[in-house]
Amino acid sequence: MAELYLVRHGQASFGAENYDELSPSGRTQSSWLGEYFAQAKLRFDRVVIGTMQRHRQTADAILAAMGGSQVEIAQDAGLNEYDFQALFAALGEEGLPLGLSAGLSATSSKKDFYKGLRHVLQLWADDRLPGPVPETWQQFQTRVQRARSEIQRAGGKRVLVVSSGGPIAVTAQQVLEAPAASAIALNMQVRNSSVCQYVFNDGAMSLVSFNSVPHLERAERHEFVTYG
Repeated sequence: MAELYLVRHGQASFGAENYDELSPSGRTQSSWLGEYFAQAKLRFDRVVIGTMQRHRQTADAILAAMGGSQVEIAQDAGLNEYDFQALFAALGEEGLPLGLSAGLSATSSKKDFYKGLRHVLQLWADDRLPGPVPETWQQFQTRVQRARSEIQRAGGKRVLVVSSGGPIAVTAQQVLEAPAASAIALNMQVRNSSVCQYVFNDGAMSLVSFNSVPHLERAERHEFVTYG
């Protein structure tokens, strides 16, 4: 069977005007992951990423640290993150638990943001958000499944995929045939530049490992274990 290495992008720019850009730590995480792949003598014959800037920056840093690659990078919007800002907007400030604020701003604490995110994701999955959303939870599930099916169909010996926490969590949920609540719980745990390994053919996929960060396991790199 073929191998799939599903990577979450490096740390994005929490609180900045443009979230969809790697922070300096995110670039370092991605380069270290590429160095780890090179040391493990891994080579990818296919690379697929979402269409977000942080996906491209992560893939570029990984491949550069591996010594460069002649493999063309394909893009699939099905690997993109859900629009969390639109979900917060659909909920509104009044819908959040007491003490939490919507959105992602320089004044938001990460702890409060993720509490609010978990709350809004559960309402989204239950189809209970009061305002309009760009896609339903089921539509999100469907596009992630379609992107995964396309990766399986296209094949390859060893495939690198760079995506975001939401699609990575949903992929694990779907492969394990777990309930929606599992995807939300996993989404909260996916670390930046983490790797999920699967084996697959065109008709089946199995999870080998989830959310590993072997390139960050040294004591001096523990501060680079991030979630945003």
